[in-house]
Amino acid sequence: MGVRSRPSPNWDARPAGQAVELVVLHYTGMRSAAEALDRLCDAAAKVSAHYLIDEDGTLWSLVAEDARAWHAGRSLWGGRGDVNGRSLGIELVNPGHEWGYRPFPEPQMARLIDLLGELRTRHGLCPSAFLGHSDVAPLRKEDPGELFDWPRLATRGYGIWPDDGDRPPPAADVPGALAAIGYGYLDEDPSAVLRAFQRRFRPASITGVADEETGRLIAAVEKLAVTQRAPKY
Repeated sequence: MGVRSRPSPNWDARPAGQAVELVVLHYTGMRSAAEALDRLCDAAAKVSAHYLIDEDGTLWSLVAEDARAWHAGRSLWGGRGDVNGRSLGIELVNPGHEWGYRPFPEPQMARLIDLLGELRTRHGLCPSAFLGHSDVAPLRKEDPGELFDWPRLATRGYGIWPDDGDRPPPAADVPGALAAIGYGYLDEDPSAVLRAFQRRFRPASITGVADEETGRLIAAVEKLAVTQRAPKY
């Protein structure tokens, strides 16, 4: 399946010498693909992404990969801001929590996996470089949400996922472990950060409480993040 083009005016230059270090996955949170494309390409909206994938697998290119698309908003990862400047943004058509959140269909997921493989090769990305919008902006965002199939992506090397049997003792320093994984905003709203972590790694129970199971998951994910992270970040 080819790539369709609809250039968005909503971009600027990456910081000089800045390589792509991250890929951030979003859902559109709008009622249709057409509505989402119109917004992402509306100069007045001041929002965009590099790619959009429709539910039928159609892939749209909106912003060149060497440019900074405006997709992450106020965000942090690995103790650093300007996530837009060091990432690629991919929007997945889905009505989101406001308009009838639903699972991501197979054609869409298959096309996403193909695209992520191309991006990993092109930019030399490690598994922990693949993130959700809620990971980098936990105070504001929930996407791609608890119905997104992170385990499937992790089996291909796009994101990390601890083995079911890998449950070390709970993290002794939960904020420190979350920061080591990459999460920010722990001094502002630690419960929101815990919800973001649970939404990704324990989607069946999103409480914002560091119970024992969550503590063990945090310890397991921290170990994976540290061992699989590329040296450049």
